[in-house]
Amino acid sequence: MATALRAGALAMAALLLAACAPTGPLQRPGAAAVLDDGRAARLAALPRWSLVGRIAVSDGREGGSGRLEWLQDGAFYDISVRAPVAGGSWRLSGDGRLAQLDGAAPQPLRDADAEALLARELGWHLPVSRVPAWVRGLAHDGGAARWTAGADGLPQRLSEDGWTVEYRAWVEVDGIPMPRRLVARRAPFEVRIAVERWSLHAAE
Repeated sequence: MATALRAGALAMAALLLAACAPTGPLQRPGAAAVLDDGRAARLAALPRWSLVGRIAVSDGREGGSGRLEWLQDGAFYDISVRAPVAGGSWRLSGDGRLAQLDGAAPQPLRDADAEALLARELGWHLPVSRVPAWVRGLAHDGGAARWTAGADGLPQRLSEDGWTVEYRAWVEVDGIPMPRRLVARRAPFEVRIAVERWSLHAAE
């Protein structure tokens, strides 16, 4: 199944992400002080969130892409990807202690390391533990992160754990600037995410 998911994915990745680009002008928030504690504190009060969009990953030679649905509730995550190139799909869920992968084999597969599970079974190199922070424009480990801000005061680039995350576009969601498009790289790996819809929820 891994071979099927990878086949032709690199050629389609750019087209998939372009397809979900906004058709109208993006909302550009003002010069909000996102690199201080203000924005991070607001998002800390919203530990449950979800997004719908597109994702493409590559290891420099092979890759995969598809429609992405990501639900995060504290440490718990539920990630679904539908790969139209090969007609395949998979779902990864877990809580940081145990991950379960559905769709890669007749039976669910489990591993304590979600990233290793995805890489081994599907060839997807996705930093599952870090993306929940990065996709919201936050650092996974604030003490080790280095930021570059754009002219609008929003994060433009994040360097952390050997990865560089570039923020290409932003949108305002419930009064909070949220990333719309980002690219994370650590040679030879690359992850591209384009968000079509955000949902932010307060703790229940």
